[in-house]
Formats: sequence, C-alpha cells, structure tokens
Amino acid sequence: MIQRIFLITLDNNPTGDPSLKSGNGIPQRCVYLEELGSELDGQDWLDMDNVEQAVFTRLLLPEPGNYMICMTSSGAPNLSAERDAGEKHVVPFLFSCFQRAMKEVTKVPENLLPYALRCKTLTVSNARTVLLTPEIYQGQDVPAQVVDLMLEGLRGANFDEVVEFLEEVIEALLADEEVHSFSEVFHPVFDVILERVKDLDLCQMLLYTYLDLLLYCTHQKDIAKVFVAYIQPQDPSNGHQYQKTLLGEILSISCLLRTPGVVENHGYFLNPSRSSQQEIKVQESNIHQFMAQFHEKIYQLLKNLLQLSPDTKHLILSWLGNCLHANAGRAKIWANQVPEIFLQTYASDSFFLNLGAALLRLCQPFCKPKSARLLTFNPTYCALREINEEERRSRNIHMKGLDKETCLIPPADDQQPDFPQNFNLVTENLVLTQYTLHLGFHRLHEQMVKVNQSLHRLQGAWRDAQQSGSPTAENLREQFERLMTIYLCLKAALSEPQTLQNCLLLQVSTALLLVQIALGNRGTEPVSLTFPIPDVQHSALAYVPEFFADNLGDFFIFLRRFADDVLETAAESLEQILDFITVFTGSVERMKNPHLRAKLAEVLEAVMPHLEQTQNPLISSVYHRQRIFCSYRHAPRLAEALIKVFVDIEFTGDPHQFEQKFNYRRPMYPILRYMWGQDTYREAIKKLADYAAENLEAVNPPLFLRFLNLLMNDAVFLLDEAIQYLSKIKVLQIEKDQGEWDGLSADNRREKESNLLMFGQLARFHNIMSNETIGTLAFLTSDIGSLFIQPFLAERIISMLNYFLQHLVGTKMGALKVKDFSEFDFKPQQLVSDICTIYLNLGDEENFCASVPKDGRSYSPILFAQTVRVLKKINKPGNMIVAFTNMAEKIKSLADQQQREEETYADAPDEFLDPIMSTVMSDPVILPSSRVTVERSTIARHLLSDQTDPFNRSPLTMDQIKPNRELKEKILTWLSERKQQNEDNRNKAL
Repeated sequence: MIQRIFLITLDNNPTGDPSLKSGNGIPQRCVYLEELGSELDGQDWLDMDNVEQAVFTRLLLPEPGNYMICMTSSGAPNLSAERDAGEKHVVPFLFSCFQRAMKEVTKVPENLLPYALRCKTLTVSNARTVLLTPEIYQGQDVPAQVVDLMLEGLRGANFDEVVEFLEEVIEALLADEEVHSFSEVFHPVFDVILERVKDLDLCQMLLYTYLDLLLYCTHQKDIAKVFVAYIQPQDPSNGHQYQKTLLGEILSISCLLRTPGVVENHGYFLNPSRSSQQEIKVQESNIHQFMAQFHEKIYQLLKNLLQLSPDTKHLILSWLGNCLHANAGRAKIWANQVPEIFLQTYASDSFFLNLGAALLRLCQPFCKPKSARLLTFNPTYCALREINEEERRSRNIHMKGLDKETCLIPPADDQQPDFPQNFNLVTENLVLTQYTLHLGFHRLHEQMVKVNQSLHRLQGAWRDAQQSGSPTAENLREQFERLMTIYLCLKAALSEPQTLQNCLLLQVSTALLLVQIALGNRGTEPVSLTFPIPDVQHSALAYVPEFFADNLGDFFIFLRRFADDVLETAAESLEQILDFITVFTGSVERMKNPHLRAKLAEVLEAVMPHLEQTQNPLISSVYHRQRIFCSYRHAPRLAEALIKVFVDIEFTGDPHQFEQKFNYRRPMYPILRYMWGQDTYREAIKKLADYAAENLEAVNPPLFLRFLNLLMNDAVFLLDEAIQYLSKIKVLQIEKDQGEWDGLSADNRREKESNLLMFGQLARFHNIMSNETIGTLAFLTSDIGSLFIQPFLAERIISMLNYFLQHLVGTKMGALKVKDFSEFDFKPQQLVSDICTIYLNLGDEENFCASVPKDGRSYSPILFAQTVRVLKKINKPGNMIVAFTNMAEKIKSLADQQQREEETYADAPDEFLDPIMSTVMSDPVILPSSRVTVERSTIARHLLSDQTDPFNRSPLTMDQIKPNRELKEKILTWLSERKQQNEDNRNKAL
C-alpha cells in the first residue's frame, strides 16, 4: 500500500518474485531509496515507522527518475508509470500521492484503513513543510508549482480533489504558523500569478483559467484574506500604484492600446482600411464576447470578497474607495493635457473601463424597474468628512473626499445632514459605481469624440492629397490607419452590449432616484410626479454630487453618437429620463449649474426620435422613442423647461459664456423644431407666447419674450459673423488661385493655409448655427405673430432681415461667393427662403409692414425687387412669389406715406429725441437713477438683455420707470402745431 501511494521502495530486486505481476496492485515503477535502506541496516520493506522518513528522502531527490526501478515482472515500457514515479516537482508529486491515498481509503480492508489515512495525512504534512520551508528543496519553484497544480485542476476533471488537497494543506498551515505565517506562504503564490497575468491578452483562453483560479482564491476564506491584503499598493495615495497590484493588472487588460498612441504590435484592428466592414464587425463581436466573460469574472471576484466575510468586505471596499480617491485627479482638465504625468500618476483607461463594468453588474439587483431597494440610497453619504478607520468599518463608509465635490444645489445656511448610524451596501455600490464612471467613461467618451473628429479631418486631407497627387498622401494614409485602429479599439471597448444595457438600467434608476429626492420622497416606494412641484425645505439634493447627473448626460449623449440602437431598447424607461429632464432642466432651485442644465438639453436631443435616421421605411427604428416622446404626460412642462434653459444659459457668469452659449444651444434647435411638429408641445409653446403678449411690461419680462429677444440676438450675431468669415475666405481663395501665395516664404504660406482652414471652420460653425436660428424664427412666426409685431421687437427683426437680404440678394452678395458652399454649410437659398417666410408670416399686420421702411440702414424698394428675382431663380412656389411681391408693393406705399409724414418731425428739439435711438419719443419715461428720459419701448427692449440702467449701470426694472408726463404734453403740443403748420403750407401751395 505504501508503495502504491508514494511510488517508492527499499527493495531493489522486487521482480525476482514471479507473483509480482502487473495488475495485482503492485506499482509498475518505483523510486529506489538506496541511501535510506543503508541507514535502516539493510531493511528492504516500508512500514509505518519509516514511511515518513522515506517520503522526506524521496522529496529531496533532485532527479528521482535516475533511481527508478521496475516493480513487476513485466519489463515493457510504461511512460505513464515512469512519469508518475519520476515526477521531479514536489507539489504535483505530493498531490498525486494524496489522490492515490484517497483511493486506498475507499478500497482497503478495515484493518488497513488507519494506515491509509495516515499516508494521506503524510502527504498533507509534507506539503505543509514544502510550503513553509521551500528553500530546503533545491531547484524547486514551490509557488509556481502550487499555481500550476491549481491550473491543471481547473483544466481537468479533478478540481474537487485539488481543492480538497489545498483545503487540508491550508488547515495544516494555519494550525502551526511558527516558521512562517499563512500570509507569507501565499504571497509568493500571488507573485507568480501577477507575473504571468501581466503578459496575457483579453482574447487568450489562458487568462480565463487564471481568473477561475482567482475566483477560487477569493471564495476560500483564508486565501481571500491574504488576497485582499496582498493587493494593497505600496503608496495608497498614488493612483497608478493600484494598477501595479494583482487586481490592478487584471483590470488593465482590454482591447485598448497598452501604451497610448503606440499601434505597433497591437493585437486588434490592424490595417483597418484593408479590412472589410464585415471583418471589422466580426472582430468587434469576438472582442465583445470575451469582454462579457471577462467582466463577469471580475464581478464574481468582487462579489466573492463582498459576501465572504465582514473582513474581506471591508478590505475590498477600502481598496476601491482609496483607489478612486487616489485617482480623483483623472477628472481634472490639466490631467488630460499632460499625458506624460497622467500615465505616471493615475491608473489607465482600461483599468477604469473594466472596474466600471464590474461595478455596474454589482448594481443590477437594485436597478430593476420599481426596485424597492433603490430608494434606500442615502445621499448624506457624500457629505461625510474625514472619519477614522474604525468608523469607516462600522458605518460602511469607504469613499473619501466626496464632501469636496460640487453638489446639485448648495445647502441652506441652517441645513445640517442627518447621518444614519451606518450606510447600506446600495448606497456604497451606487456611489462607487457613479464615481468610477465619472473618472473612466467620461474621459474615454471625450477621447472617442476627438478621435472621430480627427478622423474626419484626416480623411478629407488624405482624399485631397490623393486627388492632387501630393507626395504627402502616403504619410496621411498611414496616419489615418493608426487613428482608425485607435478609434475601432475605443468603440469596441465602450460598446460591449451587456455593459451598455447595465449602464442604461443604472442611469434610468439614477434619474428616477434624483426625481424622487427632488420631490422630497423619504419612503421606499416612488411617488407620482405632479406639477407644480412643491418646495422642499432642506432638500437632500444638496448632498448629491453633480457627477450623478453628469454621468447620466454623458451616457445618453454617447448612445446617441455611437450606439443609437440601444436607445430604442430602453422603451418605457425613457419616460424616467424625460421626467428627470423636465424636473431639473428648467429649475435653478433643483440644479444650480447652468452648464449642467444645458447639457440636459443635449440629453433630450439624444433621446428624442430622429426620423431622418430610419434606414428601413417599413420598420421605424425610433418607434418607441416617438411614442414615449409624443405621449409624454408632462409635455407642456418639458417645453417650458427647454425654453427656460435656453434663456438661462445667457447669464452663467462664466467668463467664456458668450462663446459657450452657442454650443449649448445647438441641440435645442432640433428639439424645438420637433416639438413644434407635435400638437401637445406646440400648444404649450403658444401658451407661453400668449402670456408674454399679455404681460409685455411686467416687472420681470415674461420667459418667452426673453427667449425671442435672445433668439434674435443670436441670429444677428451668427449670420453677421458667418458673412464676415465667408468674405475673408473668398479673398484668400482668390489670392491662392491667382498664384499670389507662390512667391511667399514657407512660413508665410503655412500661415495663409492655417488662416484659410481656421476661417473655414469658424464660417461652418456660424453658418450651421445661423441656419438653425433663422429656421427657428421661420416656424415660430407661422403661428405666433402677436409678439413679433410689437414695436420694440418688430423694428429689430426687420432691420436684421433686411441686413441679411442685402448680403444674400443685393449688391453685396458677390462677396460671399466662395468656391464650395457645402464645405462651409453655407445655404443662401435656404436662408433667403426662411427670411421671406418670416416676412410673409408677419406681413398681414399693417403695423409690421409700416415698420419696414423705418429701417434706414438696409431697406430700399430695390432690395425687395432683388429678393423677388432670387425667389424666381431658386424656383420657389408661384404663390409665395406673388404674396411677397404684393407685400413689397404694400410696404413701398407705406414708405411713401411715411416719407411725407417725416417732414412733420424735422427740426424737432433735442429734448424730444430718444438719446439712444435719436427718434421723436411718443411715450417718454424717466430712468430713476440716471434721471435720463428715454422712449418706453427702447428701454423695454434693453431690459430684455440687460437689467441695468444703460447710462450708469445701476440695477433697473420696468416697475421703477415713471412716465415723463410733462415732456409728453410738450411733444404732443409740438406735433399738433407742426401738423397744422404743414396743412397750412399745403393749402397755400394749392
């Protein structure tokens, strides 16, 4: 039995006995322990007195195969028997002995059972000795053998036996830790795994075997404790150090470039221009399959540690909290601008991508629809300041530094957070996950947008170089290839379907949660959203960091750009997003940051149906989005919230607000256009307009009045800027075509090329935005005329429209004829059509038509004649041309009448003239602080954009303005006398 278990013998001549044949239970090959036999005075049999020494002697043999003898009469070669008996590595040998001992235990007679059990125990005790004192066994890499044993077990069918063996060895190690602690024994094992995992790739099957090995380690309570201690970084305050740990190295494996910008030797999407779309899709699909499996393993690993014991739970949560705190700088703008410092200071993008995916899986239990657990989240967690380690453990608080994050609203002066005794895992999981996405997904999304933009520019330059036969074409192609590889890797990494679905559920749940907090709901069941929302004293929104809302916005904008089909799968969940946007977009009381509220408008544009993208006309890819958006129960509030943020973004207090506001308003135009096409939203907008028309002189100007004023401000600025840039582009293009650049120095020529490129980009942006603003005015005026015909708005819109017509159809139009209109998104035909549409929408009102000739800067009868000529040239409908011609004649008639009346106002005293507009005042008012008298309509228009006295910048509102009755009487008397005098002069002339 001892020979069968340990494959050793003290008898060097066993084959002399003819009874010893193969198959009678005698091992075919054994290692002859000659030296031990000598020490035992020639004893040639093994017994329970010498077996322990025999096994130890066998383990010390450097080449046991050199001492192997045949134990049976059959001398035929047996490779399996020779391999088993001659096994050089001590750990696999002892495990094999353990297996054979187990078999003996099941089949030996009862009188031999104690000896079989003792042999089994002997394998375990020797394994314990090997692990505690590996230096005794020369040439043996014991930690590597332990790892290989577990790997072999995972690959084969005997993993249960490996586990049983390890469990008994662990128990033996823990029973006596005098030489080395259990932790010291297992650290070298993890060292081996760490070294091997570093070189593995996402799509290598071996990686998943190692992950299964770690799943066992994190499931075994004693090894798990060692694991969580082992992964602690040397410097907990250095974010990059976490990536150097075993868990960090695993988290750093992905299809992203290992070294940013270095495409060489990368395993994915090489030479993409030579690959078909189908080949790229297949490779992306393969990556996604591996990613899903990879993220599932990491999730199980974290889950094991969280559920195994309070100790491992505390240690892994501490690791996560400290890691995120040390990497907080990833979100700072400077970090992205200095890549060298970034890579040395913080963990990689791959690290955060995988960590985020695993944490998202941990959040899924409370991200199910109507989950009762979701509302157990306690936002005061984010308001906690520094606490000691013991409190962190007892109260479940493992994140640090969140109290320094900007929250959705500032707390009230007398507001103090009501902290619970301890926080639940839902709260910690949600905060950890959202902060991980804030540090990881946000940066990767930004990278992908920039790479996408660079690809478009590079593709255009490459195409131009090919067409012109430029020698730079090949270099541009190589740059394009490299950038395309980076883009495809980013896209594959960010668009793994299961992670996107998990993130979608999380962000929808976050939207629901934040709305419930805004409503002041402190229960575990959601309450219905109704308007008006009651004021909540000491709202818990003061403890919710902005990155909760920012992450939500980031994710849906990403889906719109790169994974639009996922939005359609959201179906009913989109209503929660619309609720969130409605509650927060238009309310500074619930979300103070105007930039963040403006971002929510972009989210609304993302989830809105985009019918032009439907590829199959029979099966609409936006059916669910269209249904949810059009039947949304709070549609009027949503429309009002959108217009509110359009206005608010004008006054952010940011030094760059003027440039930023156009980017923020860009997504608002298509939303307004879509809303205008839906009856519910359209009626809501018209109600806002009606209210504004009825309250033109209210103390606080009505929302829609301010909106129209800003819309016209934008239109004037944007189209004027676009005209200026197009004029500069034309000059540069003419210079280049006429060869004026040929004689320039290389530096000057580069400067000219750079200017042409810059002016082109600026012209394109301003053209796109001006097309949108003029188009918005065109459809708004179709059904909202009462506001536009008010004198202080009518004069502005008329002067704007005439000025643009002068450049688009008049004598100045030649200055805008650049080579390729489409390159700069210049659409003069559409602009002329929209401007004429606005005129026709408002032209039925005589007051409006009478204001047209008063525009002394751009109006002339010939301008409208030129406009009619262009309308015919661009093939506009005949009824439109006839209507515009009739309106032009009507305006000309009114202009002649006004010219005669202007004689009345000639030589008016200066005190009768408005100091801003230099026209005779009909309704003079006195400004309270400067004591200057101005026309009421003039100051009303000024206050729409600036709530100050234009003469001394003091704060000013309409209710502070008093009529100047004395001056008004003087003006009326003077006008009466002048009219009588003019009448007398006409009679005399007759």
